[in-house]
Amino acid sequence: MAMKLTHNRAVLLMVAVTLMWSIAGVVTRHLDSARSFEVTFWRSFFTVLSLLVILPVFQGKDVFRRMLSGGSALWISGLCWCGMFTFFMVAITLTSVANVLVTMSIGPLLTALSARLFIGHKIPQRTWFAIVLAGVGIAYMYGSQMGEGVSLTGTLVALCVPISGAANWTVTQHSHAKGHDVDLIPAVLIGAIFSCLLTLPLALPFQASVRDLGLLAGLGLVQLAIPSTLAVLCTRVLKAPEVSLLGLLEVIFGILLAWVGANEVPGPNVLTGGLLVIGALAINELIGWRTRA
Repeated sequence: MAMKLTHNRAVLLMVAVTLMWSIAGVVTRHLDSARSFEVTFWRSFFTVLSLLVILPVFQGKDVFRRMLSGGSALWISGLCWCGMFTFFMVAITLTSVANVLVTMSIGPLLTALSARLFIGHKIPQRTWFAIVLAGVGIAYMYGSQMGEGVSLTGTLVALCVPISGAANWTVTQHSHAKGHDVDLIPAVLIGAIFSCLLTLPLALPFQASVRDLGLLAGLGLVQLAIPSTLAVLCTRVLKAPEVSLLGLLEVIFGILLAWVGANEVPGPNVLTGGLLVIGALAINELIGWRTRA
């Protein structure tokens, strides 16, 4: 499938992926009784069930045997995916969708910093500027919330999502440099399993209604398992700047869906800080794309 994916189709597919990713916030707002860790557990649980079907279709029946010999980097990547899955859903239940998505959007810049610190990648001057500008945007957003007496717990939890993502990228790149590529699709499954195990004790006693379980099953399949698998396929065709730029659509789609579908209006501080963060990332990636072209 990856070999038949043209560039234009990969772009369209990545747009569809970001749209699927973006539904988590609005769906979560329509849950009846499931809360916090229970929401996280059920989404991860249904992701595991979905991937147990999807993985053999995409990678053959021996994919699970290959996972056992995948090496330490595969399992560390799985732990990073676990962090992203868990922190994201917990954050969504603690603060606004816009807060979470804007905070997550600094992921590529944190990744650049992580690569510089741990594996010696050079950071271009434009990226340093983007990191500073994005930092100003996040600081403004946090500072405004503190001034309004808003709890920062959810936003700080959301910050752990791009940190986990940066760690994941650094580990996989370090492994690649040593000649051992990490298969990210099985790593997603490992992450979902770890997330289930981690959140199960905290999710008890279960309170989710049948309707909640239906919505969370939809998230596990449509918002996580399918788009994560498709995104990995897209990255084999698209360049990193293209993926980063298209990934910003998740922020836009997610805020709009929560606004229209759950009447969750983003505050002016979030919009201002978000514009700084997204603008910094977009400019950085566009300049990098043109330079390489």
